[in-house]
Amino acid sequence: MARKMRFSIIGVPQHVVQRGNNRGACFFAVDDYLVYLDNLMECAQGSECEIHAYVLMANHVHLLVTPHAGNGVSVMMQALGRRYVRYVNLEYRRTGTLWDGRYKACLVDPERYFLTCSRYIELNPVRAALVKSPTDYRWSSYRCNASGETTMVIIPHGEYLQLGTTPSKRQSAYRELFRQQIDEMQLHEIRDALNQELVLGAEEFKNHIEKLFAKKVRPGKPGRPSTPSANRLY
Repeated sequence: MARKMRFSIIGVPQHVVQRGNNRGACFFAVDDYLVYLDNLMECAQGSECEIHAYVLMANHVHLLVTPHAGNGVSVMMQALGRRYVRYVNLEYRRTGTLWDGRYKACLVDPERYFLTCSRYIELNPVRAALVKSPTDYRWSSYRCNASGETTMVIIPHGEYLQLGTTPSKRQSAYRELFRQQIDEMQLHEIRDALNQELVLGAEEFKNHIEKLFAKKVRPGKPGRPSTPSANRLY
């Protein structure tokens, strides 16, 4: 069976998720998270991609990334996957696959959905009931985006930079966004677009992408969760 075509446009963000095989763990110790982040930074730079938000959960990862070269995200994920799996197999004397097939990705309308998608990613540990506040979770970009914690992984997106004229003002405005919950309809939109690898955006944005690729960009059943709660990626 032919692989489904992914939507990819230079300069347009993508929401990416990769799960552990059979929903098993892909991180086993603190050093694993650190190695993954180092590899992520190097692979992003090598493939001309910018990482704007991330969360590393025990059995899956979410990334918000903008490619600045053709197939940049695909190149980045392939390189990252090879390097991290090699590390895990050597470190834990294991063999076989670590990831559950190909990563999933969807285009993100930068003007209407970028900041919502960033919040969705960084709130994963809260929805999973691992922490009460995103600042309490070490393995996400929240502390960087909301408090200015230094990291070489994150490159601010234009939508984030428009939140304020100084770093402190941007961080304050970003924290303020988290006072509002992401409503159920938006959660469904994000999950449907990602799980079906389509487009997350306003109707005008979707129409533009549809014309550009001559492909369907809307989920088959709008407004309904694409997976039961047991399979949800938070």
